[in-house]
Amino acid sequence: MNKFAILTKYLPQIADDSFGTWIIDRENDGTPEHPIQMPYVHYTEMVDHFVHDVYAFMEANEEFELNRYGEILQQNGWEWGSQSMSEADVSNKDARCVMALIMGAVRAERFCDGALLRFFREGCIRNWLERLKEIDEGAI
Repeated sequence: MNKFAILTKYLPQIADDSFGTWIIDRENDGTPEHPIQMPYVHYTEMVDHFVHDVYAFMEANEEFELNRYGEILQQNGWEWGSQSMSEADVSNKDARCVMALIMGAVRAERFCDGALLRFFREGCIRNWLERLKEIDEGAI
């Protein structure tokens, strides 16, 4: 079995998924009786499963040291930020580097609602998964 199959299995699903929708409270007026709910993204089931599998991969492959994704990104000349990561050329990067991008995208959601949605919608996640598939197939 391919090392990254737990993640690359999402490639066909990405083509047909909406990834999520913003939930914006337009019913409440902000009074104490009707406080406004902060906007958030309701992710699709596919994205929820993907995030779960990213963490499962991290736990099963400690040698990647994905808890140090920020350092790995810096070592490759990227910042842990949406623009730097979105523009990352992974065509000749190794699996550890690509996985650091994926982990960085997943972790970004914890600090900025909608960050992961952007990475999906801009095609970054798809590109990174395609690179992992290439690596699995030996086309490094």
